[in-house]
Amino acid sequence: MHNSGNASSTTQLTGTLTAYGCTPAVARHFDQHPCPGATGRGRVVRVDRTLLLVAVDDGLLHLPYPLSGEPAVTGDWVWTGPNRAGERQILAVLPRRSELSRKRAFEDSSGEQVLAANMDTVGVVVPVDRPLTHNRLERTLVAAWDSGATPLVIITKADLAQVADDVVGKVILQAAGVEVVTTSAESGDGIDELMSRIPPGGTIVLLGPSGAGKSTLINALVGRKVQQTGEVRSGDFKGKHTTTSRELVPLSNGTVLMDTPGVRGFGLFDAGEGLGGMFGDVEELAAGCRFADCAHGSEPGCAVREAIDSGALPERRWNSYLKMQRELAALARRSDVAAQRAYHREWRQKVVTAGKSQRWAEREASERGSRNGGKDRKRKR
Repeated sequence: MHNSGNASSTTQLTGTLTAYGCTPAVARHFDQHPCPGATGRGRVVRVDRTLLLVAVDDGLLHLPYPLSGEPAVTGDWVWTGPNRAGERQILAVLPRRSELSRKRAFEDSSGEQVLAANMDTVGVVVPVDRPLTHNRLERTLVAAWDSGATPLVIITKADLAQVADDVVGKVILQAAGVEVVTTSAESGDGIDELMSRIPPGGTIVLLGPSGAGKSTLINALVGRKVQQTGEVRSGDFKGKHTTTSRELVPLSNGTVLMDTPGVRGFGLFDAGEGLGGMFGDVEELAAGCRFADCAHGSEPGCAVREAIDSGALPERRWNSYLKMQRELAALARRSDVAAQRAYHREWRQKVVTAGKSQRWAEREASERGSRNGGKDRKRKR
């Protein structure tokens, strides 16, 4: 089952690595992707500027970045082995079973930033002590669906606001198909329910804005203070970035948590499948239009427009879907040179056609004026 030259993965499921999520399924994943010369396995716990903190069978090690291949991120499973000096190094990063990514923060960038790898659940944290940002929630859920993990909405700070029930109701309507758990880290409410939603030995990444209560939630789940917490300003609901790096935190029951720094924005990256997962109802409506090329404007038999007019589909949700579609299309154009050239050719053709149409309209207006002027002169005679 297991190639020579690789560390045994199916028989050694004890020690530090197990605490960081090494299950029998992960062991089989190692077996399916052997690495010549590897003598051990590991998981990236935290990515620092110059070194990686890696969990191995006998503890935690600071190891250099891999010399070749794809850069490792928090959550990656890796093969380790000796270098020329006999010290351990990362030889290979295993293929990711799930991957949470976003477009890099620069407006005109088409690059990808991988936030986390090999998580089973993406917990989208929504605090109730501030107004619900619908577009942000939808955008984050699209990325969660696209990651390959299971999205889960986690309502936090339910003990701080009288409007908790209202916020929960809005979230349930907006996140159709996604389970919603309401928690209060201060009182302990909802913590057991949250734990029951994570598979045994599974990894959950917590994703939300700064000050959303992720660190406080992690402290409640661990049962002791492992993350610093900060105050949130009441005026603009902004909190200090108490988490400055993505780090795995093991729990006593085998679950692994990953806290992330608060993210202000979530630019989508190649999230077509996630868009379909989040807006399946919208795409189903669009498929029911009378015409296959319906622009969802004033065409007869437009199922989308009928749903908006009747109130079945909120226009805000439709506009949010269109905006994300445009964003993904723009990203594809920037990353695909051929598509970008075709786009420019099409745009130039539209400009030329529009120019011709404008000149034709002006010429027709001029000729019409001349004809009308001639008629007026005939009447005067």
